[in-house]
Amino acid sequence: MTTTQHKIGSGFTAHSTAEEVLDGIDLSGRLALVTGGYSGLGLETTRALANAGAHVLVPARRPAVAEAALAGISGTEVGELDLADQAGIEAFARRFTGTGRPIDLMIANAGIMAAPERRVGPGWESHFAINHLGHHALVNRLWPALTASGDARVVMVSSAGHHASPMRWDDVQFEQGYDRWLAYGQAKTANALFAVHLDALGADHGVRAFSLHPGAILTPLQRHLRQEEMVGLGWIDEHGNQADPSFKSPEQGAATQVWAATSPQLDGMGGLYCEDCDIAEIAVEEGGPLTGVRPYAIDAGEAARLWKLSADLTGLPLP
Repeated sequence: MTTTQHKIGSGFTAHSTAEEVLDGIDLSGRLALVTGGYSGLGLETTRALANAGAHVLVPARRPAVAEAALAGISGTEVGELDLADQAGIEAFARRFTGTGRPIDLMIANAGIMAAPERRVGPGWESHFAINHLGHHALVNRLWPALTASGDARVVMVSSAGHHASPMRWDDVQFEQGYDRWLAYGQAKTANALFAVHLDALGADHGVRAFSLHPGAILTPLQRHLRQEEMVGLGWIDEHGNQADPSFKSPEQGAATQVWAATSPQLDGMGGLYCEDCDIAEIAVEEGGPLTGVRPYAIDAGEAARLWKLSADLTGLPLP
């Protein structure tokens, strides 16, 4: 089987920043939507896109906090959205599609990691519900705006955490025992699979999709981890300072999602998993380094199965 899931030699590296990958790219007149675009990597993503000329819409669970965070960045607006609330997603999408504006770039950046067990909606496990089902519903409800662009990209922020777990088809909702890291891993696998099937459905409509690992970065994403746990993992020292030299800065962490959303090097491509501002290689060795993408996270059959499950749960297949 042939695949385009191979590095292309983009010229960028793990140390490239979002501003660097956008150098020479003019996004004037383009509308970008960035979920979670007011904190951590999302904030750096919003800043870089706005500086390149894009108008950036930031859906936020805490609109007032988002407004304050974005106050110094021109060309941004905030909308109220909670990805755990399916009715709220419908309301947000209805408000936006009513404006008649197309969406040229969508970066699904918001998410949770290693959170305590929590059920949302009709009892869905929170990582799967927020990281995946919320974005599934949002993309489906914004489909008219995405197709109206004629040349849109949807970028799913997955993670090397997907190495922890494929889809757990026998217990997707962790009803038989909860593990926060497996829950996170499955949700990140779901993000990658979503991009695979969305790209297959959207390519003929001018919508291409990618997923990515942004790198390891200290951001508010770690809010559910105790300091002693992060010390034990080698991420920080006992004083709370970064200890792992492989960690990226937020500006570097935002680079791959910005590259995937805007790079002309990806024109005509889609359904691929990226890392370090390039397409990732397939990680065939189980238990090896957490680099590349596991085959199960880009499997078209798994992606179609997940789409059907997600459509059944949310009631939202694409129109």
